[in-house]
Amino acid sequence: MTAVIDYGAGNIGSVVKAFAHFGEGCQLTADPAKILSARRVVLPGVGSFGDAMGKLQAAGLDDVIREVVLRDIPFLGICLGMQLLFLCSEESPGVKGLGILPGQVLRIPALPGYKVPHIGWNSLSVQKPDGLLQGLDQEYMYFVHSFYVRSEDRESVAAVTEYTEAMDVAVERGNLFACQFHPEKSGDKGLSILHNFLER
Repeated sequence: MTAVIDYGAGNIGSVVKAFAHFGEGCQLTADPAKILSARRVVLPGVGSFGDAMGKLQAAGLDDVIREVVLRDIPFLGICLGMQLLFLCSEESPGVKGLGILPGQVLRIPALPGYKVPHIGWNSLSVQKPDGLLQGLDQEYMYFVHSFYVRSEDRESVAAVTEYTEAMDVAVERGNLFACQFHPEKSGDKGLSILHNFLER
């Protein structure tokens, strides 16, 4: 069973539907016991960094997520779920993230010819072709974000994209994987990433 963490963020339903495409049993839950006993855990979401951290902390789910990672349970963060893994975000000054990965979340610079938020398709430059991005190279994935990750651990960066500048859009460390783009909205190539995760 795959546990999808329910903490009141947006876009969670579409992730559950995407896993159902593979006949995978998913449970949308905020129950720590169910999350920690799951075969895999997913943290999706769209919304504000500070608001999301507040909801996770209020439910005690911040420590549960850290425990999932410590136990080496396969974990996937999507969009906001990726950003929350890092130390902090310019979106919410003074709010600490989960701190599982070193780095911060930065605002996408406003430059002529570029729209913020970044909404639409952008190509990936895959840095780790033997992990969850196996079989992908310069594929296009669907993005919806105004902030992006800059990882301090360059060895964990699985993919980057170019928008206003180079952005880290996927990270992988052991059984922990996260992506800024939405694989559940990125067609067959995106679904292949979710399939790779189910094989973990």
